[in-house]
Amino acid sequence: MPQLIAGIDEVGRGALFGPVVAGAVILSDEAITALTAAGVRDSKQLRPLMRKRLAQEIRAMALSCQVAVASVQEIDRLNILQASLLAMKRSILKLKPPPDLCLIDGNQPIRDLLIPQQTVIKGDQTSTVIAAASIVAKVWRDELIVRLADKYREYDLSNNKGYGTKKHRQALQRYGPSRQHRLSFTPCQLSLPLDLT
Repeated sequence: MPQLIAGIDEVGRGALFGPVVAGAVILSDEAITALTAAGVRDSKQLRPLMRKRLAQEIRAMALSCQVAVASVQEIDRLNILQASLLAMKRSILKLKPPPDLCLIDGNQPIRDLLIPQQTVIKGDQTSTVIAAASIVAKVWRDELIVRLADKYREYDLSNNKGYGTKKHRQALQRYGPSRQHRLSFTPCQLSLPLDLT
């Protein structure tokens, strides 16, 4: 039996709004070849429509493909790095069958993971299976933020996807943070009313 290798990546780490989302994908060698040819690479280098199309292809070809989140509350409680690693761990544990090896984007191993793992710096640029995980996670998170944009219209979320654009920061100053903003992040703290007690 060939070894099952999972690629794992997270998205939304630098955003001010919404959860951090991790993707975990197991691909066969044939799927890796086909998806590389189809243009799978670091999600940040792809246009939104291309990302969406590739995410569908990845899901169709993957032996297993999972997404998991760490909530805004978990980000504020744990810090963004630990919350990102938690989302990654959750996405791995949902994979069926479980992988023999996890390729983790970045330089931080996941604590208490009972599956062998290897960190890969800039893995989303060098590994198709990690890039596939980044695409699936990015498309899933963007779709979530667009749905939330209806509820939180003042923050221009459809355009910024929760990241701290000028318009988003101005809205934070004007309206204050919502329940989905990360209060441990400085721009969200700066928009809180001063405690005058």
